[in-house]
Amino acid sequence: MKITKILTIKDAYEVWSKLLECSPENTIYLTPEWQETWWSSFGQDREMSGLYIEGPNGPIGIASLSKQQGTFSLLGNPETFDYNDFIILPGYEKEFFTTLLDYLESEGSSRLELYSLRESSPTLFYLPQLARDRGYTVDISEEDVVPGLELPQEWESYVGSLSRKDRHELRRKFRRLESLPSWRWYIVEDENSVLSHIDEFLRLMRLSALEKSEYMNAEREIFFRKMTKTTASLGLMKLFFLEIDGVHVASSLCFDYGRSRLLYNSGYDPESSYYSVGLLMNALCIKDAINLELQYFDFLRGAEPYKYHLGGVNHDIFSMVVKGS
Repeated sequence: MKITKILTIKDAYEVWSKLLECSPENTIYLTPEWQETWWSSFGQDREMSGLYIEGPNGPIGIASLSKQQGTFSLLGNPETFDYNDFIILPGYEKEFFTTLLDYLESEGSSRLELYSLRESSPTLFYLPQLARDRGYTVDISEEDVVPGLELPQEWESYVGSLSRKDRHELRRKFRRLESLPSWRWYIVEDENSVLSHIDEFLRLMRLSALEKSEYMNAEREIFFRKMTKTTASLGLMKLFFLEIDGVHVASSLCFDYGRSRLLYNSGYDPESSYYSVGLLMNALCIKDAINLELQYFDFLRGAEPYKYHLGGVNHDIFSMVVKGS
């Protein structure tokens, strides 16, 4: 197996994109564009240590790694990535991880930290035993839940799939909103319009909860603005807004990737809580996804109650730490 170090993400775009298309862990967070945006925002105190591995027939996988104080980890962190993983061509998992462990040993590393691995990740299946066979300690822990739901073909089928209580509440809340003389919702998706609406989205996000306001510190806001510009330019991002009497009262930021819609973040004005504008905004995101014949709606990390009121079913993401003796 041949190892080629990745000095800059741009240099590996072609190989990266081709492998990602074939990977079962293909998510927006593993695209070279997302990873490059993250690195430009948070990579200052880290050493780029990424690599791709080639077999006799070409590249078999990418390890998007960085190193800090002797510890290797995937680019990204749980605060900005809901999913993370290696990018591996199916059928080559053992070869990939064997070569990766050889490389880490040659670099003198005794610790590998991995976060936000989906429950379906090949990394969870292959890496622990291969590492333990070499005498490493492997600790795996549940990191968070990521609720989501399979989308039916019709909106009424979706509403009918909810529990009796949640179905009744959703219809009641829509009737209350629809009783208003002036309300509307709309979508912003072209790059220039997205950029001109980001400040309004951030305002509503910060208004809706103290923890969201505290989360969006100066450093994360820089990343957020870069990320929205990049994903909008790729046609992956949609901003949803709900207005009452011409005033924005709720907003949701989603990514459409593959056949899924990902609800990345949202916000609303608490003064309009009587009309359940936050929950209804997200319900309208689901309705639009159904109209577009998308197959899955991903609420992403966190166990907020509204996700379950809208039909979310839990899946798990895991952390793994591989330690040498």
